[in-house]
Amino acid sequence: MQKRTKIITASILAGVLALGATAAIAGPIVYRDVIVGEADAAPAVTVAPTASSGSDATAATGDLSGAWVVAGGSFAGYRVDEVLNGTDVTVTGRTDEVTGELTVDGLTLTEAEFTVDVASIATDSRNRDEYFRSNAMRADEFPRATFVLTEPVVVDAAPAVGEVQTVTATGELTLAGVTQTVTVDLEAVLNGSGGQVAGSIPITFADFGVEAPDLGFVSVEPQGFVEFSLELVRG
Repeated sequence: MQKRTKIITASILAGVLALGATAAIAGPIVYRDVIVGEADAAPAVTVAPTASSGSDATAATGDLSGAWVVAGGSFAGYRVDEVLNGTDVTVTGRTDEVTGELTVDGLTLTEAEFTVDVASIATDSRNRDEYFRSNAMRADEFPRATFVLTEPVVVDAAPAVGEVQTVTATGELTLAGVTQTVTVDLEAVLNGSGGQVAGSIPITFADFGVEAPDLGFVSVEPQGFVEFSLELVRG
């Protein structure tokens, strides 16, 4: 573990130094507002106009039991805060390479598993992305991050079309070959015959074997978020 930590720290150093050189020339505030730009908004469900009639309304308000799969328009990634010479910079990485399936039985979500292609997650910086893929996540060895539901999720009543519900899910999150039990608050909504869930999982990097760097002029906060927005259709 000590050898691995040294390798990760050295790789972080190289990547952050490259970013830091740019920031030192441009200035921390210019780096944040112009070079990095505004971070992507935290994931949230999008409510479509309520369906009042037709097959979509019938499908959405009827029995939701069965298999559902992740569809196009989904994304996952991470959010982390950097501090550069006292200036806060929020960084978000995103990918649409997400797959998964969940099973509903009446008003209970009984099973769910989602997989993310780690190497496709991208930010505004190649240097940061190279460190993230090659060293922090070791994507060549562990190409996928996963979340597997470990406890059923039960709702009190069947959701109506366009009605946002908030539920809590517990499962196992695996990053860089390390699995931890996590709990996440999810927004869920039915839009026509499909649905959407979105949420953010708070994590501490050290729990997954990654040490956040602190180089004086720039540091990365030890906590961050795994984020996702999933479009769902019947399997």
